[in-house]
Amino acid sequence: MNGEYVIRIPARLEGMDLILAFVSLLLDANGCSTKARTQLRMAMEELFVNVTLYAYPDGNGWAEMRGSVDNGVATFEMIDGGRPFDPLAKEDPDIMLPGEERSIGGLGIYMVKTMMDEVNYEYRDGCNRLLMRKRL
Repeated sequence: MNGEYVIRIPARLEGMDLILAFVSLLLDANGCSTKARTQLRMAMEELFVNVTLYAYPDGNGWAEMRGSVDNGVATFEMIDGGRPFDPLAKEDPDIMLPGEERSIGGLGIYMVKTMMDEVNYEYRDGCNRLLMRKRL
């Protein structure tokens, strides 16, 4: 599978299976390792859940995922038209602290940042765009 593939669905938790199937189809067609596949699926799940729960205060919105694999590197971009939010701006949690001493939030995006080779955010054309790259 060459080129970029796109899926756009309502930002509802029921869409999770479609997002994960989209990711798996692209990765399976490009000889992805089990470890990279698991990490990419976990990252996409975290990002999609965040969009569905927080991007649209009224509960109505969409999420778009773009994916491609080129020269052994998977690129995925999660796009939504919700309120502007840069998840990379939050300070990383201190994972050495006991759970009850840590502030709430930020652990999921921290995991995404540590599992991916590159993560970038921008707000452009009225949309949040989180771009991730992972060597397969």
